[in-house]
Amino acid sequence: MKLSRRTSWFLTAFGVWSMIIWTTFVKNLWKDSGGQAFVDGDHGQPTAFFWIHLLLAATSFALGVAVGAVGVRGLRAARREPVAD
Repeated sequence: MKLSRRTSWFLTAFGVWSMIIWTTFVKNLWKDSGGQAFVDGDHGQPTAFFWIHLLLAATSFALGVAVGAVGVRGLRAARREPVAD
């Protein structure tokens, strides 16, 4: 399959955006002061809320890396060809 430069840039940008967003989400989850992520604020006792959201963030981060990698590969392949967009 051949990706256009526009599509490759979009996928690359989406991958970068996803990595930034989900890293920030995990940092905020760890600093939770509302009592949802940890029992009585004790980081040694994470709740089900913490584990579910950590799994969600890790999965989304991994998918973002995969999508970004596809975009980068598309850009690298497009660089080898003359501009035809």
